[in-house]
Amino acid sequence: MLILILGLIVFLGIHSVLIVKPGLGQSMIARHGENAWKGVYTVIAIIGLLLVIYGYSIARLSALVAYVPPAGLRHLTHLLMLPVFILLFATYFPGRIKSVSRHPMLLATILWALAHLLSNGHWADVLLFGGFLVWAVADMISMSKRPPKHIPTVPAGRFNDGICIIGGLVVYALFVGGLHRWLFGVAPM
Repeated sequence: MLILILGLIVFLGIHSVLIVKPGLGQSMIARHGENAWKGVYTVIAIIGLLLVIYGYSIARLSALVAYVPPAGLRHLTHLLMLPVFILLFATYFPGRIKSVSRHPMLLATILWALAHLLSNGHWADVLLFGGFLVWAVADMISMSKRPPKHIPTVPAGRFNDGICIIGGLVVYALFVGGLHRWLFGVAPM
């Protein structure tokens, strides 16, 4: 469990720089250059992600149960996961979906984490999904108090929402159809 906790601290910590100290990124870019800052940021994020993956794979073997979710919540989990991939596509394909959701990647993270907390009650699950849920909510709140960050996207177009919906549903079907089991060892259905 310690490796999972360390990974979450590192991964979510580097992703929380703008929440805690909004000007740090710009001051580091001014001091060391954009490529150096992005390089350090990326290396730290990758190390954190690898620690999260490894730590979770070890921690989920433990039988430490925080709560036992009712079996019926699995249906709600599947329903909440439906828009997640659509929102992830909307992050990079600007259209009505992106403008309505404002922060589609954070909203996708919130829905993903909440959905998984409804179906998984081990302490490793609570740490992983709960950690991401708290981080995403905090980041969404802090975004209202700082200038918007530019995310490279494809040009806005009238077909972007259709691409998001079709692409998101295809990826959802792939995950339900076997990709989730292949990647994580757990069949969602």
